[in-house]
Amino acid sequence: MARARWAEELVASFYARNGHEIVARNWHCREGELDIVAIRRSNTSLIIVVIEVKARATNNFGSPLEAVTLAKQKKLRIATKKFLQSRPEISGEARFDIAAVLGTKIEVLENAF
Repeated sequence: MARARWAEELVASFYARNGHEIVARNWHCREGELDIVAIRRSNTSLIIVVIEVKARATNNFGSPLEAVTLAKQKKLRIATKKFLQSRPEISGEARFDIAAVLGTKIEVLENAF
């Protein structure tokens, strides 16, 4: 759990440094959890970025990116819908990113699914 919390903090800081506003962390509903929800404003639109964080000390058990299965993706989509219903002030296009933390290195797969 400590590694997961540390990795989420690392990823949230990374997104904040790159122009995103973090609006939720570890948001829960019956269908699942959203690790990080951020927004990115442009001149014409708002992009809602749902970030699934996967952390591993090594890749001995495969890439952290491989841990986001189709079933997990479905849960994230449902949870995102619930999140947006609970926060009507946030509207825009949703994008799903996976942030893999391997050791201390972050690899982000934007628009992963």
